[in-house]
Amino acid sequence: MWRLPGARAALRGVRTAVERHSRAEAATETRTDAMERAVVRCVPSEPKLSLSFALADGSHKNMQRDQSEPLGRVLSRIATNALKGHAKAAAAKKSRKNRPNASGGVACAEPGSEPAAACEPVVKLYYREEAVAEDVLNVDAWQDGAVLQIGDVKYKVERNPPAFTELQLPRYIMAGFPVCPKLSLEFGDAAGSLFRWYKEAKPRAAEPEGGGPSPLSPSWPSPSWTETGVDERVYTPSNADIGLRLKLQCTPGNGQRFGPSRELESVCLVEAGPGTCTFDHRHLYTKKVMGDALIRTVSYNILADTYAQTEFSRTVLYPYCAPYALELDYRQNLIQKELTGYNADLICLQEVDRNVFTDSLVPALEAFGLEGVFRIKQHEGLATFYRKSKFSFLSQHDISFHEALESDPLHKELLEKLVLYPSAQERVLQRSSVLQVSVLQSTQDSSKKICVANTHLYWHPKGGYIRLIQMAVALAHIRHVSCDLYPGIPVIFCGDFNSTPSTGMYHFVINGNIPEDHEDWASNGEEERCNMSLTHFFKLKSACGEPAYTNYVGGFHGCLDYIFIDLNALEVEQVIPLPTHEEVTTHQALPSVSHPSDHIALVCDLKWK
Repeated sequence: MWRLPGARAALRGVRTAVERHSRAEAATETRTDAMERAVVRCVPSEPKLSLSFALADGSHKNMQRDQSEPLGRVLSRIATNALKGHAKAAAAKKSRKNRPNASGGVACAEPGSEPAAACEPVVKLYYREEAVAEDVLNVDAWQDGAVLQIGDVKYKVERNPPAFTELQLPRYIMAGFPVCPKLSLEFGDAAGSLFRWYKEAKPRAAEPEGGGPSPLSPSWPSPSWTETGVDERVYTPSNADIGLRLKLQCTPGNGQRFGPSRELESVCLVEAGPGTCTFDHRHLYTKKVMGDALIRTVSYNILADTYAQTEFSRTVLYPYCAPYALELDYRQNLIQKELTGYNADLICLQEVDRNVFTDSLVPALEAFGLEGVFRIKQHEGLATFYRKSKFSFLSQHDISFHEALESDPLHKELLEKLVLYPSAQERVLQRSSVLQVSVLQSTQDSSKKICVANTHLYWHPKGGYIRLIQMAVALAHIRHVSCDLYPGIPVIFCGDFNSTPSTGMYHFVINGNIPEDHEDWASNGEEERCNMSLTHFFKLKSACGEPAYTNYVGGFHGCLDYIFIDLNALEVEQVIPLPTHEEVTTHQALPSVSHPSDHIALVCDLKWK
């Protein structure tokens, strides 16, 4: 009999003796001649472990047991469960007037006897072909590669195999738009997992007249499936898939072994797409990921759902937009396709709902090699994504403008100027705007680091002086990061700055100073005037120039978005052309059925000097 060595740590070096299979074999293996599987999840930070397996009667057991409990108690409980399962199965057989028959070695009664006459099966746990003593604690007993025997049925114990903790398909799927499942794994990763996509062999019949189950109802006959030939994480349905449901078969892995597979069927049918979108022509310029010498950068206000779904938005701001095109599920399809089609290295987004970041953007962009960080404001926030093959994440230095202005000594001089104007000070400190700052390092050359800043300044048309002060705080903070914390690293500053090229904010950024008599200091009238002169030491340029507009709605159009770059270290290789005016106004204004936001993405290729 196998017993636990005196020191529990002695077990930590034990390696799995399970035969390794290739990825292809793991995806297609039928396991008809293989041992059954008993899955154990045991995490040091949790008091209980879980044990999952299927009994011979077909019932599935999922047990939660204390890690510090002796093994014998668990084995006894398994025996009791197995006996109950056998009794139920035997009773069912008898009720169908079938000959009683003990299955799986569970029953020891003679054929024809009552189910109650069955005795408990022999339940043992073996490790290295020796029975594990019943006084060994669960945490030590259930080792990877052990064998659980229930009667004459054997189960291979798999301790902490890769597993999906979350797996979802989008609720709205359109032909021509990538379908990116949301997934989370434990003891595994997406790169080491297997995916296979299926579609219905034929469309489901229409709903019958006079009631009855819907084609999407669980009571409707199960569909037959055909392989799509796609074994990647992302699947893009074609027009041939319209009217069909999709199914995804996933096998979690970690590059060394695989866990239990799962299947997921879409709850919706594939629908027709909107036809040509505003970004389709732009994608012709961004078909490939750029080489290491270039940095493709995107800045985009994607229109927060919290703003798009208001009655004011539907009836006043965007009355020209079809209501369904303002729905989040619809817009997410367009946003995902647009962003993934740019093949960007850096993506800075504004007006990002938290759930959009976690449920939509992260799954979609991760599948295309990008990783992201998020900074909440109030109802929405900022997101910065970077290509993992090009950059590694070093540090994050986000701030809230009003908190930094009040508490950070870095802004003491600016605050001393502002307190001379109490009305203006009060308005500035009420604003919730934030700045997201990420420091990245090149994966090819560790000496190359870059400071990526992202913001969304105060929106009100009369808030010019507030935006000036917010920008002064932003540039001082960015200087601290790029000069004090990481001396000499270049800066890319993206965002929706809510300022046209004629404003004081833009003048301040480009020229490095703003005089105290600039008209924007009185942008909200004389009562809130706050005259002061400001300077900064950066030499910045708008990488995409000054487009006629980056925001186009029914009552306004103008250039509000910029990608500012450090001219001392970076230069522009290429600016991806914006959509034509005809494309933007096809449906009157933005957003529309072919464009998911009221803003237009800025896209450019930058290179190190």
